[in-house]
Amino acid sequence: MRIAIGGIAHETNVFATTPTTLVDFRLGSPTPDFSGGPAVLGHFRGTRTIVGGFMEEATKHNWDLRALLWAFATPGGTVEQSAYEFLKGKLLEQLRAELPVDGVLLDLHGAMVTERLEDAEGDLLAAVRAAVGPQVPVIATLDLHANVTAHMIKEATMLIAFDEYPHTDMYERGLEAGRAMAGMLTKKITPEVAFEQLPQLTLPPMQCTLREPMKTVLAKAHELEQTPGVVNVSLISGFPFSNIRDTGVSVIVTANGSPEVARRTAREMAEFIWEKRDEFMPQLTPVRDAIAYAETARGLVMLADGSDNPGGGAPCDGTVILRAFIEAQVENAAVICIHDPETVERAIAAGGGGEAEFEIGGKTDNLHGAPVKTRAYVRLLSDGWYVREGAMGGGVRECFGKTAVLAIGGVEVVVTANRLQPYDTGFPRSLGIEPAKKKLIAIKSAVHFRGTYQDLAEMIFDADTPGVHRPDFAQLNLTRVRRPIFPLDPNVKFE
Repeated sequence: MRIAIGGIAHETNVFATTPTTLVDFRLGSPTPDFSGGPAVLGHFRGTRTIVGGFMEEATKHNWDLRALLWAFATPGGTVEQSAYEFLKGKLLEQLRAELPVDGVLLDLHGAMVTERLEDAEGDLLAAVRAAVGPQVPVIATLDLHANVTAHMIKEATMLIAFDEYPHTDMYERGLEAGRAMAGMLTKKITPEVAFEQLPQLTLPPMQCTLREPMKTVLAKAHELEQTPGVVNVSLISGFPFSNIRDTGVSVIVTANGSPEVARRTAREMAEFIWEKRDEFMPQLTPVRDAIAYAETARGLVMLADGSDNPGGGAPCDGTVILRAFIEAQVENAAVICIHDPETVERAIAAGGGGEAEFEIGGKTDNLHGAPVKTRAYVRLLSDGWYVREGAMGGGVRECFGKTAVLAIGGVEVVVTANRLQPYDTGFPRSLGIEPAKKKLIAIKSAVHFRGTYQDLAEMIFDADTPGVHRPDFAQLNLTRVRRPIFPLDPNVKFE
């Protein structure tokens, strides 16, 4: 069996001021020229990723894998149309060169917005479907933050979303997609899909499946997956920062041969989520309160600066917490990390062990705090390479680019040339920072960091800070979402 695999992935925050370009996708591709083939397979072999799972399952069935391009850009502003069209055209060209294929496995996100498309994944799936024909199984994995549309459901044979947030189950979902493909190719699975779109929005902190209510909601999904005939139950929390009509919570159920089982199960899951809708509102903690808590804490205290999370499209150069730490003269603290290539170059000029005057962060816009002007000691310089050590993409080598660790009194701030979410403990450890020995850490992440930090921390706060990824509906100008929708319209009914 010949199976094509590939992917184009982006989570688009339309409130971010900087557009996402082809260069951004190039930085996230294992092949900078966007070629497919052995280089893509070599990059993912043995990793806990979606494609790693595809490959593992393919080995069991002795499939002939044909790798198309795989391109990912760190979440950010609206994708330039020319970048999307280039990548789509390249992927389709590579796919057509491999035809005929028996199946297609795609690693997508589900919340990509371009200058002319609200539903880029629907457009891409339609193009792939047109290329391979109506009978070839096309299975795509989605992020839990996908904004699922009826168009996506129509064009794909099956959609499988991550169960967990942090996304520690990417590898398992890749395996599941591969197993589903095998079932379809051997005629053991005849997929029937049901889709429920709830009139509900949720925000990242409370979408975390390590805490309630999502912990219980996920348990219910796993329970329903044991129903005879049910192949998969996917819960999708949505990504409100994409601000499109179909933004929000949805449920996809795939059943084997029974549309009724799929419909009944999807409805039961959706109603279960709806009953818990009031429990999804996050509580934010002022930075000064978290600092005060840390003064008497016995272990590590963490502030999740989700408002400036690059994993949600923010610039990652916000300075509100860094300024507060310096002014409070906190000890044994770290800020991980601030994206500021200019400061990194100044640190390199000063040299390891040197001191210099810096203006740290606050250079992208005026939404995340002004630059912090301070004198700092250059404790360490690095090329930014490390290996992820957690379940989320474990084994993948990642590069933050040129990196400096600056010491300002009792505060260490990691400054990087590349804008990436620093969710894995492998990154600070590569810089000589042991998280478990710190008193206070601010991290530019909303939830993913919990995958490797949760067991190290005595307390984790969702920080009350400004930014384009702030989990606060009162400050989101959601002009395109369908209405009525909860909680913007508290009295809306789910019928």
